[in-house]
Amino acid sequence: MPAAPGRNAIEVRGVSKLFGTGEAQVAALDNVSVAIRENEFFTLLGPSGCGKTTLLRLIAGFDYPTEGEILLYGQDIAPLPPFKRPVNTVFQSYALFPHMTVGQNIGFGLEMLGKPKAEVEARVSAMLKLVKMEALRDRRTSQISGGQQQRVALARALAPQPKVLLLDEPLSALDYKLRKEMQIELKRLQNETGITFVFVTHDQEEALTMSDRIAVMSSGKILQVGSPWDIYDRPAERFVADFIGETNFLGADVISVGEDRAKVRLASGAEIAATFPQGAPPEGKVTIVVRPEHAQVVANGGKPALQGVIENIVYLGTDTHFHVRLEEGPAFIVRQQNSRSGSCGFSKDERVGIEISSDVAQILRD
Repeated sequence: MPAAPGRNAIEVRGVSKLFGTGEAQVAALDNVSVAIRENEFFTLLGPSGCGKTTLLRLIAGFDYPTEGEILLYGQDIAPLPPFKRPVNTVFQSYALFPHMTVGQNIGFGLEMLGKPKAEVEARVSAMLKLVKMEALRDRRTSQISGGQQQRVALARALAPQPKVLLLDEPLSALDYKLRKEMQIELKRLQNETGITFVFVTHDQEEALTMSDRIAVMSSGKILQVGSPWDIYDRPAERFVADFIGETNFLGADVISVGEDRAKVRLASGAEIAATFPQGAPPEGKVTIVVRPEHAQVVANGGKPALQGVIENIVYLGTDTHFHVRLEEGPAFIVRQQNSRSGSCGFSKDERVGIEISSDVAQILRD
């Protein structure tokens, strides 16, 4: 369940980060502002080089902003070194000590903080139980699997009870099945500890699976922040719509505008309703986005929103993808769930119609 609205754990205000000088200067972050709520699983999502890891490093204290403020529960932490911030980081490379046991790795940070031995032992036991690794307490980390090493790294980072846990693509080295298991495990840990997690990834499915909210980044800017549903079903920018899953783009003309939706006319002449981003009422020619699963291939005839010819049919087990070349405009992908009949009912080169479900089209911000 998404975290309940509450106070902000982290506030990033007008942060920019420049690298280099003169003509070689590069803006890794460009006037970024975002608020991350207490006890939520917040994900920074974007392609390589978009600035997400730079922002994570600034929150951690491994680098300092060129401009702007970073607040932790209202306190400006931008000038503070990492060891003075109640923040821990789990890296892509787990950085475990191979000559130490699982228990020793988990307790290392607590010992460096000067915690009493009894407290360290009790905390290590609690963390081992949390990550379900009590039986491996005395095993060296060089003798356990990658997934188990990931759990040790998480336990070590959680042991000092930080206010915020930062995770820099920690699942990227795992195989697909283990990565899926660890996604569920991470969300469980976040729910049980109540700690604010800030997760960095370029994997859209990973972000949608775990996050309470997602910030989509590109070229040093945050383009949109919202729930997984908002980001997937109501993208505001073309980049967001294109980066998150498969999608279809269609040109249209605005006929009329209401409070939160508009009536548009497609190139085919069909008129449909479409929502638009808050505060951005559309006019004139616009681009709309329709997800493949929100459309349906139908037999030719009647008055479907679109018409075209099937160029390719791709069977994917749970569903089938139809690639349709439209009469007006580009190719259009339709995703339909498979039945047990074993037949999709259509064939390559067949002329078909495409119906678009009511109110699923989204107008993109210019």
